[in-house]
Amino acid sequence: RQRGVDAPETIVRRNGDLPPVPGGILDAAGEVIAPDPAMLPPDELDFHQLWLSPALLFGQTCWGPMELGLARHVQVIAQPNYDAFEGGQGELYSSALVMAADGGSSAASPQDGKAVISLDLIRGRRFIFNSPDSMSGLIALTRDLEAMGESLDIFASRGESGGHRSSIVAIAEGRADIAAIDCQSWALAQRFEPAARGVKVVGWTARRKGLPYITARTTPASLIAAMREGVAAVEGGASEQPLVQRVG
Repeated sequence: RQRGVDAPETIVRRNGDLPPVPGGILDAAGEVIAPDPAMLPPDELDFHQLWLSPALLFGQTCWGPMELGLARHVQVIAQPNYDAFEGGQGELYSSALVMAADGGSSAASPQDGKAVISLDLIRGRRFIFNSPDSMSGLIALTRDLEAMGESLDIFASRGESGGHRSSIVAIAEGRADIAAIDCQSWALAQRFEPAARGVKVVGWTARRKGLPYITARTTPASLIAAMREGVAAVEGGASEQPLVQRVG
């Protein structure tokens, strides 16, 4: 607000918090790309609906959805800085491959940022991922396996959990064997999710660009510039690691 941005008073936490869009959300060509948020279950939260909202001022997404089409409908404001997390370096992050703890030590993130994946260890395991369009939970591992001449067929089964935290819990409870968890989510899980004590890191995906902060495609350039100045100010005032990498 100090930089002239008409920031909302509340943060969207449910579909019911999204402003209605009669007739549905349209793309630049006038085609409907998402239904009116008012038609969605009010107490749930559809992230894709949030990202596509013409009223989106500031949000965060994943490069999985961006590569699958979201990038055409939004603008990137900035990239988070992952220096504070093992597996991160600047705007790049990697995912920890986690399995049930067996008393052994966890695998450290490699200095060179390249993938560390033991094919013999993961072969025939039950793989669980957060979402089909997740770069950190599925796409990155898929690409790393393909670079090694393998595929997701290396696993005995694949299942969707709905979230990184749920994947960790599933492994700790014995319902799955392995998951890929982005390094920031893994750091948070170790602090706040008791089930994380029942799993350990057995490998890492290669480093890739992290989760971008985005705004609607219709957000004026002046507002984007102001938000970039705002996140830069937050970075400058950080007492520890910087929060963001500016874009543009």
